[in-house]
Amino acid sequence: MTQLIHFWYTYFMTTTKTRINITADRDVKKSLVAAAKRDGMPTASKAAELLRLALELEEDLALSDLADSRLTGKKIKWLSHRQVWK
Repeated sequence: MTQLIHFWYTYFMTTTKTRINITADRDVKKSLVAAAKRDGMPTASKAAELLRLALELEEDLALSDLADSRLTGKKIKWLSHRQVWK
């Protein structure tokens, strides 16, 4: 009896990138493909780039909220540029 074993083509290919599955509607896919084509890059690379930008914006919003919370409810003395550099 002969046993046949099938391997997926990426079985022996290691990667440092994490793969994620995203379900996108038709309009999002169309826009993503168009942006990738415009920039001359693969669609997956464009999606990763846009995700990085979105995460940076999320971080900026979180840090802005943190800064605002530190400024509220406190009596703060503001200094002018000249006062600081005297």
